[in-house]
Amino acid sequence: MSTLRKRFEQPALAALPKLTPQERALVQRELAEIAEGDYDGHQPLVEELRKLAAAVPERAYHDSAQVLLRMHEIAGSGNYQSCLSSLQLIRACFELDLIPEVGKAPAELIVGRGHIAPGFYAESYVRGSFPLAPLTTLHQGGLTGVIHRDLGFKNTMRYSLGVGVAQAVSLAMDLARRGDERKVVCLAGDGELQEGVTFECLRFAYEMGLSNLVLVVDANGCGIEPLRKPLNPNYLASFLPQVHQVDGQDAEAIQHALGALLHRPGSAALVCHTRKGEHSFKPANGAAKPANGNAKPTMPSFAGTSGRMLAAYQQRTGQELAVFTADMAARFGLRGHLPYDNTGLAETLSVGLTLLLPEDTLKVIATDAMYYMDSLSMVTEASTSVRNLLVLAGRSWGAWGGAHNATNLLGLLLGVRVYEPITPAEFNAVLDRLAAHPGTAHVASMVDASFTPPGIDCSSRLDGAVWMTPPATARPRAALVTFGYASVLVAEANRDVGLPHLHCAALDPELPPDTLAVLAGCRRIASVEYNGAQGGFGERLRAKYLLPLEVHGIRHDIANRVHARQLALHGMDPQTLRGLLTRLGSQEVDDVPAYA
Repeated sequence: MSTLRKRFEQPALAALPKLTPQERALVQRELAEIAEGDYDGHQPLVEELRKLAAAVPERAYHDSAQVLLRMHEIAGSGNYQSCLSSLQLIRACFELDLIPEVGKAPAELIVGRGHIAPGFYAESYVRGSFPLAPLTTLHQGGLTGVIHRDLGFKNTMRYSLGVGVAQAVSLAMDLARRGDERKVVCLAGDGELQEGVTFECLRFAYEMGLSNLVLVVDANGCGIEPLRKPLNPNYLASFLPQVHQVDGQDAEAIQHALGALLHRPGSAALVCHTRKGEHSFKPANGAAKPANGNAKPTMPSFAGTSGRMLAAYQQRTGQELAVFTADMAARFGLRGHLPYDNTGLAETLSVGLTLLLPEDTLKVIATDAMYYMDSLSMVTEASTSVRNLLVLAGRSWGAWGGAHNATNLLGLLLGVRVYEPITPAEFNAVLDRLAAHPGTAHVASMVDASFTPPGIDCSSRLDGAVWMTPPATARPRAALVTFGYASVLVAEANRDVGLPHLHCAALDPELPPDTLAVLAGCRRIASVEYNGAQGGFGERLRAKYLLPLEVHGIRHDIANRVHARQLALHGMDPQTLRGLLTRLGSQEVDDVPAYA
């Protein structure tokens, strides 16, 4: 099976019911062409996509803004407004041949605003070099919403905001050393420029005397939330000798200004003033339709209840709170519940602001789990020097995870305890434990998923465990041990199987002797976690208690797709888990494979 067919066929077929008759007919023609044509995977993926677009040249749309809207309507999620904000910049880049189909571009293009990849796909489509079928698979297992070399970009984005500027400076430095006179154009956002790494990069480029860097800024006054103040052009002028401003809604004006900077000597910044609506896409009818066909739950994600739970804790205890968030107040439900300071996308600053506050103040840092990769040195400083520190690590299944998961990584830091609460009682137990042990930084991994909290929790044994399904005998043949959110998934799968199921809220639990005695008598134990990184939950238990334990979890990066497809992809959906549990409890227990 060709790479093209393997990657896009099933997600495109699943999208057919959401398509218009014209879209459906074109997608079916393209899928037939993939199946019957010469697409053997020996060419780069982007070249096969161009070949497919040429084989089925009819276009359903001729306006990339309309294509963008349809992509997000079909997906039901994404960063539509971010893509729309940068669309005129993208069009100007195409007009200046910065995305050539053949040959060398007049300048190297680095896309630091990595999640605007759909804008490039949409513009490529209306220009005839991208097919329709992949556009229907955005976030559904086919087309990634973040830029990647496989899809025609010079660079790839992983988890880190601001890294695009670092990539651009790296490339500009290398071109200068090689005597290549071309410039490097970096598309960035004004929210992205709040990252500490961008300051370091621009300062370094200035001190290196680089004269081949053109920074193009989409200045829309927003990161995820509105910025405290608009971008200060004087900030850029401190490092770049030329700073020009232009109407970012005018593609022709951008093209003229950027074209001039490419031919003019010296490095420069081009600030494009744009407009942006709400960060995350919401369908017009207010209800996204996920791939499984079920309506999106109206209840908030568990992470989204954090503000309400913190406010209730403050009212119960009278505790003074200082809350800092890296542009994610909405994600944690902070608005309307308690005061907070938004540091923008400067997560290192969020940590730094806690360092010399009064010891008795409860310091709360609410940010995305992936951002800790950017501020680990500061997190280490805070975990060893700050009292009463609570870290809310938003745990999203959309794109981030695998071996780089911050939940496991934070658990390795000195003076840190990590928990993943799945009930309000467990969350409150984390807060109470922090009050009793203020010298230890407490991390609460807050799940970005909507679910009904189970009737049994670990609030009374936060550092231990509870049996969600008690063992029927003193020495069961097999058992399950789960961490955090995985307990919710396993409980559903185990409803008809009935294996002994032990739930832990702590990443590194202290299991009591009676529980250990039951586990030690088992022939097989499976630990299930939504992340199976080395040093994670299951491997800690195996090493600590010498149990015959096998880890069922994800050992590589979680692909960029919606939650329902994410679960199925990595064997965490109820159906797959039910099969695992059935085999684990069967008479052929010795045939159960070790999961990795």
